[in-house]
Formats: sequence, structure tokens, C-alpha cells
Amino acid sequence: MSDQKVAAIQWHPGFCSAAELELISNKDILEFQREYHLSKEPIRMDLLIIKKLADVRTENEIGHIFKRYNVVEYKSPEDSLSIDDYYKTIGYACLYKGLGTTVNQIPADELTISIFREGYPRELFETLVKSGRTLEERYPGIYYIHENTLFDTQVVVTSRLSIKNHSGLRILSRNAQEEDVRAFIAGTACLTGQGDRNNIDAVLQVSISANQKLYQGIRRDMGMCEALKELMKDEIAKTVAEASAKAAAEGMKLGMEKGMEKGMEKGMEKGMEKGMEKGMEKGMKKGMEKGMEKGSDHAILSVITNLMETMRWTSEQAMDAIKVPAADRSKYASRL
Repeated sequence: MSDQKVAAIQWHPGFCSAAELELISNKDILEFQREYHLSKEPIRMDLLIIKKLADVRTENEIGHIFKRYNVVEYKSPEDSLSIDDYYKTIGYACLYKGLGTTVNQIPADELTISIFREGYPRELFETLVKSGRTLEERYPGIYYIHENTLFDTQVVVTSRLSIKNHSGLRILSRNAQEEDVRAFIAGTACLTGQGDRNNIDAVLQVSISANQKLYQGIRRDMGMCEALKELMKDEIAKTVAEASAKAAAEGMKLGMEKGMEKGMEKGMEKGMEKGMEKGMEKGMKKGMEKGMEKGSDHAILSVITNLMETMRWTSEQAMDAIKVPAADRSKYASRL
């Protein structure tokens, strides 16, 4: 299956997780509220980041613009970013400000807007400049908009961000680069908290779905494969469970079929000698035992084959994952 034929990818959860990883150095002073509802109707922002300590500057350059309240809009690789999208995001910020429980609870000078997109929005920038606004590329890929703005605003072009601090955002692409993937894996290897691991998994799930060929190649790299296995324990466990369930069902079916076949055969033989009823009973029992044994072998072999295909592993790696005893490995390897 080509990368272009994959099912619709849910980019936004991956982006929100990448944003949290980007700003992890200051996660103790930042509160992330995903898909923040602006009213009882289905109007919601992609991400609202509340900075809890005003006098602490966020370390990541994406957060240098942040104030108390920070509205974040994310455009997936399939989405456009037009002047109307720009104004829609301003509208979200205005609604958020206007829906405070008290008058001016959310001061305009304490609110910022950040818009993220992979591709460079040339037409949007040209329109903004024509309307009297100015653009400043404050950092690589991070553009501040000045003049005629209600709130401090930045547009982040993720493909132009530096690899060093932004690999999590850069790999949310249909054209992710191996260098970025390696940087992301290396940069997150030290994160052990459950929330952080969940965010890492979410980013990788999206990136892998959009770049299957790239990750197939990386999985063949033994060192990188081990790193991916560590980062993707949950996905691997799910793959093993699904493959095992499918293979077990196939094995049970095969066992029943073989059992019936052998049972009838043995039953006929024994029936001629000791009576049809007893012969059939013993034959069926023996046949079922033999059939289930073969079915179990078939199930294990099916799991190994499935893992080799889906995870791009060697037979040894697949048998390691499902803990096949060393004494039995040659038996399965000879049948692959």
C-alpha cells in the first residue's frame, strides 16, 4: 500500500501531543486544554495553552510569544491556510476573550495567537503585507505579524523549523525525513513519565501512518528498531494481541477440522474392531487432540508471519516478542 492510500489520518491529536513535547521544559507552568469549547455549540479551538506564571519565559522559542492566554490553531498537511482562516482564528480569540465570567477577565494584552502549518503560506503572507501588516521571521520558521493586529500573533511553518528543538512537529508530515525521526527518538528517549510516553506514542502513530515506507526502512535498522520497540510498546503489544487472536481463531478452526477428519477416520477403524460407538468416541478424542496440537502450531506460525510483515522484523525478533521457547524455534523457522 502506498503512503497516498492510507486511511484518513487524525493529525490534530498528534499535533497537540507534539506541542506539549515542544514545551516540555516549562510544562509545570503551562496548562494545555485540547479542543477548548468556546460555547455550547460545536465551536472550539484546537488548543488553548494557559501560562500559569507570567514572569517565567518558556524555553522553547515557539513559546517566547506566550502571555497568560494562548490560542493555538493547527492546519494539517491537507488543509489550506487562507486569509479567512487567519480571521477565523482571530474570531476564536475574540470569542474566548468575550466569554469570560466577568468583564475583562481575559485582557486583550494577555492573549496571543499561534497558527501552525507545515507548508509556507505564501498567499496569506502576501495578503497580510498588502493590507499594511509586516512580517518578521523571529526564528527559523517562526513568523511574527506586526501592525494592525488585535493580539500578538505568530505563524509557525513547521517544515522550516530547526531540527534540534522541533523534530516532533517536523515529523507530522507525509514527507517526514529520517534525520528528523532519529532526532525525535533520541530526544525523547529520556522521557519516562506516562503522560510524556502517551504524547510520544501519539506523535509516532500519526507519523508512521503517513510515512509507512520510511518507518519500514528504519525498522530494518537493528539499533533504531530497538529504540522504536521501546517507544512503541503499546502499539507492538496491540499488534501481537490482534495477530494472536486471529491466529488462535484460525488454529481452533483448523483443529476442529482436523479433529473431525481424524476422528471419523479413526472411528471407522476402531468401530470395525470394538464397536462403532466406542470407536467413534476414541477416534474423535484422539483426532481432536492431534488437530488442536496442529492448530496451535499453525496459530503461532501465523503470529510470527504477521509480525514479520507488519513490523518488518526478522523471524528471531518476532519469536522474541511472543516468547517462543528456544527449543521450538528451529521448528517454526523451517516452516517460514
